[in-house]
Amino acid sequence: MAEEQKPVTEAVNDAELDMDVDGEGATTGDPVQMGALLEDARAKADEHWNQCLRLQAEIENLRKRGERDLANAHKYALDRFVQELLPVKDSLEMGISAAGEGEKVDPAKLREGSELTLKMLASALEKFGVQEVDPAGERFNPEFHEAMSMQERADVEPNTVVAVIQKGYRLNDRLVRPAMVMVSKAAS
Repeated sequence: MAEEQKPVTEAVNDAELDMDVDGEGATTGDPVQMGALLEDARAKADEHWNQCLRLQAEIENLRKRGERDLANAHKYALDRFVQELLPVKDSLEMGISAAGEGEKVDPAKLREGSELTLKMLASALEKFGVQEVDPAGERFNPEFHEAMSMQERADVEPNTVVAVIQKGYRLNDRLVRPAMVMVSKAAS
């Protein structure tokens, strides 16, 4: 069992000091010993006070460092994403430049370049957890799809996506944009 620490006043008044008490309650001990004990108690109090101040300063420094790190994380969170998108932008600029330079533009090469650029963009998005929501032929799900219109169709079941007007996207399984779709309904 740990011994309970006593406050300085109790330690000074305690019997550990080996002092005599006269009949009127006054202590008659060695003044040198009493002064030494008082100085020792003051030194310990000063030491504890300094430790407390150092700990408070350390906590304040940790708090400031944490705030600074959080601010930098918010400020530069998209750094890697931007680095992946810059080649896509460069490729688009080169394609536009090539299309505007010559009198004869080869549409096949322009299309090929555009398709490669689109693949670069899809790859960059995929690296950061962006997934397409392309529900053609699937059952309509209002959590991921936004119905733009309904078509009477006898060849498919009701509430089936028959056309995707605009693809949707999810970021790490969280919907960023719902897919805009046309949905089938039973023929009347």
